[in-house]
Formats: sequence, structure tokens, C-alpha cells
Amino acid sequence: TIQYALGEHKEVITDADLQIDSPYNTYLNTGLPPGPICNPGLASIKAALQPADTDYYYYALDTETGTHQFFETYEAQQEFVSGQDYSA
Repeated sequence: TIQYALGEHKEVITDADLQIDSPYNTYLNTGLPPGPICNPGLASIKAALQPADTDYYYYALDTETGTHQFFETYEAQQEFVSGQDYSA
């Protein structure tokens, strides 16, 4: 939401950015912002209307590759997540 409040995309958000006075700054304001913070692209809309026919219900970020891994069960997803380092 900070990116939206700033009105520009920044690769690195600073501590000063987190102090910006805006109703979209969810670091300073509790709850949801007063309006949308983005719009879905055409590919997202198409994917929602015609989802892939899979049994995947869970996903997680693979911290080594930067890609998402998909899982059919919560247990499999949790096993994968337990081996990841999300601290960075």
C-alpha cells in the first residue's frame, strides 16, 4: 500500500516512505485502505474465469528459485514450507 500512496514504484522502500501521511499507509492506519490499491490485468481475469483444471489448492514460495510450488494437500505444503527460509 505504500507504493500506491507514493504514486510510484520504488525498488527499495525507506523508513521515511513508511511515515508518509496517507490513508493508504497501512503501516500507520489500521484496517483496509479507503479504496482499491490495484487492478487485475487481463491475464488474471482470464485465469479467474477459466482456471486450470488441477487438484492444487495450496502454494508456497521456493526461496531458492524464487518460483512458486503448488501442492494438492495442506500437509505437503507445510512439509515444503518447513524447509524454507523466509526470514530474508
